[in-house]
Amino acid sequence: MSGGDDRRSSQGSLWRTVRAVAWAMLGVRNGDEFRKDQESLRPLQVVGIALVALFLLVLLLMGVVYWVV
Repeated sequence: MSGGDDRRSSQGSLWRTVRAVAWAMLGVRNGDEFRKDQESLRPLQVVGIALVALFLLVLLLMGVVYWVV
């Protein structure tokens, strides 16, 4: 039964990391949530998610430019 708990906690952590990176990219972050994220998120996971998010942002911008031009 603990296997499901581990999976749920890792998915929650992943989702929390994605949300933290998205808010950070927008430049809007609540102070209390920021402190909670500092305590619970792993730096390597944050860097990985941020790199993927930046790659997707660049692809999105390239697609918009291609569509407009």
